[in-house]
Amino acid sequence: MAAAPVLGGALAGPVKTGIEEPRIVRVTLIALSIAFLTLFIVLPVANVFTQAFSKGVDAYVQTFGTESGGPPPKTILDKRRAAMKRAQVEKTWGAIRMSVGIAVVVVPLNIVFGLMAAWCVTKFRFRGRALLVALIDLPFSVSPVIAGLVFVLLLGRSGLFGAWATGFTWPDPTSLTWQGFAGHVWPLTFSRSYEGVIFTPLAIALASIFVTFPFVARAVIPLMQTQGSDEELAALSLGASGWRIFRTVTLPNIRWALLYGIILCTARAFGEFGAVSVVSGNVDSNDTMPLRIEKLWNEYDNQAAFTVASLLALLAVVTLVIKTVIDIKAARGRAVVPLAQQNETIR
Repeated sequence: MAAAPVLGGALAGPVKTGIEEPRIVRVTLIALSIAFLTLFIVLPVANVFTQAFSKGVDAYVQTFGTESGGPPPKTILDKRRAAMKRAQVEKTWGAIRMSVGIAVVVVPLNIVFGLMAAWCVTKFRFRGRALLVALIDLPFSVSPVIAGLVFVLLLGRSGLFGAWATGFTWPDPTSLTWQGFAGHVWPLTFSRSYEGVIFTPLAIALASIFVTFPFVARAVIPLMQTQGSDEELAALSLGASGWRIFRTVTLPNIRWALLYGIILCTARAFGEFGAVSVVSGNVDSNDTMPLRIEKLWNEYDNQAAFTVASLLALLAVVTLVIKTVIDIKAARGRAVVPLAQQNETIR
């Protein structure tokens, strides 16, 4: 048995570690861990794909609108079924577009505000710093349904800011059209606009920002705290500007943690259900992918529900693969940029 390191001569004998536990204990713990993960993670995800393809590849593809190539409907009942099918397909694609649009808005904002919060917490010492850290973690401890309800109570018709929010008009980004230069300074315009905040895509974006905010900040804060400020101070002494210090010193050191936070934030933005369900108002045009899955399930279209769910499950699998790659890259590249090399870059 190998002896453990002695610190200052305080430790006289060997210290047992987890590796030295009896073989039966290690095997039992590993087996229980694998069985738990298999039962609660692997089997549910595998079941989603199994149910999605339970009626074949053609049925899976037709959920997204690809025609099967069969004969055109002749009876009124067949035509009605075909029209209902096209409506369902359009709703499904609308939910996919809504999820992508919300992620496009939410993730960049969380990157900016997450980095700002992480910088404030790790680089400055000020009164209320502990409160700021607690606020960053707040979305982790608050139920998403409660978060959505808070937005309704604040921005709803009878909410604290309801008088302003219900009269607030904002353009629909998807209605941007070309109007030309004739008689216009700006050639693009919005053909539609929303009135109000709650029960619109803007409310969904706000709720998603709240729910996903901690992922970027919490991914980079521990790493920035560990690295300290010595390298930034050295760069500052060489005359580098604040933006250049962030771009050439801070950002390269936290790039893997930042990418990790971005991936988690994106996955959560796509998969959020509770807060989005409250602020969407159960309007079909406001459906995201999780809301669309629920409606298909309630309409007893189970195969279509599992088909849309398989997209989210596939996103989760891709997230897991990317996370693993990032962990490997981070382990290989941790602290690979020496201070002297960074100073040379700044010069």
